[in-house]
Amino acid sequence: MLDHLITQDDNLRMVPTDRNELTAAVGRLHEELRTPPQGSDPARARILTRWIGIGQMCLGNYDEARTHLHQALNLAVATGNTRAALATGINLADAHRHAGDPQAADALYRSALSTARSRHPELLDFALQHTGKYLMERGDLAAAQSHLLEALRLRIAKGDTGLVDSTQVALDRIELLIGQAVAPVADSAAPTGWSRQWTSWLRSRTTARTTARWAEGFPSIRDAMGGLAPLRRVQPRHLRHTRDQSFPTELISAMAEEAGKAIAAEGYLHNGKWNAAVGDAASHFAEQVDLSAVVAGSAGLDVEQPHAAVYIAYVDEGQYLDFHLDDFGFGEANLILCLGHDRSSRAARSSTTVFIDASGYLECDLAPGDGVVFDGALTPHGRTPLAEGECVTLVSFGFRARDHALRTVANLPPVPA
Repeated sequence: MLDHLITQDDNLRMVPTDRNELTAAVGRLHEELRTPPQGSDPARARILTRWIGIGQMCLGNYDEARTHLHQALNLAVATGNTRAALATGINLADAHRHAGDPQAADALYRSALSTARSRHPELLDFALQHTGKYLMERGDLAAAQSHLLEALRLRIAKGDTGLVDSTQVALDRIELLIGQAVAPVADSAAPTGWSRQWTSWLRSRTTARTTARWAEGFPSIRDAMGGLAPLRRVQPRHLRHTRDQSFPTELISAMAEEAGKAIAAEGYLHNGKWNAAVGDAASHFAEQVDLSAVVAGSAGLDVEQPHAAVYIAYVDEGQYLDFHLDDFGFGEANLILCLGHDRSSRAARSSTTVFIDASGYLECDLAPGDGVVFDGALTPHGRTPLAEGECVTLVSFGFRARDHALRTVANLPPVPA
């Protein structure tokens, strides 16, 4: 009803896309509520009252918002519409949260989660999403991440890309906050949301899901890629096992085994792929292999030993990773190393790691022991869909340049219009 006039700010709170237009739209809802058409559905009054409350909340009129949302909640309860009561209760919780009343908000979120789990599982992702954002604002980042990861799994199962993207934005925000809490990054001057905005722009014009769209979409993004390329410290380079770089097979196997166990026990969905924290096998690999020398030799950039690492797995047919830019905190250089790639003999083509540059698309078909070095913050990258019976396991390492002055973030190219 008012969705097209509402967006999210950097703190993930609902705000108007155009304040004057939203104010006028709320006024029209008020008028309809005062003078309903003859024969109108009685439920219409509840719906109008709820949306007036949502609109007032977005406009910052929290007293008005709480009054109307409470009225809408009472109307839902009076008619026995538990589904509407649940959804409206979440909106009312948001209004209390925005108004600075966390106690009332907390009680409403808890009630909504309980009702969703027991009576309306189709709304559980909605309750988890809003509760997760409340917990994030409260500073309980671990609990917030847990709620949002559960919401993400449910939304992926629903197949609603808009809902998935909304939850992913919230998870990205939490990851940023967790990173800032652990240690401030050297390039903290990078504008908040820059990578996310570029990612949204890229995904509106091309996709890693369907290779047929690449040639069609590329002309519209060629110039934009030209603006990113000069700032990269590392250009993508495919390192093939034995020919370009040889890693000890036993260390690769140990990481593959550790990754499989970690994904099964504590894996979480992030941006459409399975992630898990690395363990002793990855730490031992980094100690035994001079990875900074590998990156320096292939990319010509003097880097420190990796400061970040994560296991990644793609296990389901059709699973893919759409084009995106990483947050600057991951460093000037990335090394993705393939730990395992089970292929289907029946598939016409295998899943590949893919990059976009000003000259076109670069695909890297990684076999176990193969790697690819690139600058993830300034090189759009992704993975094409898995074929039936295919499975890919990777480990990603992040590196920072020894000379931190090399990373310049003051003149980042703006997101194209």
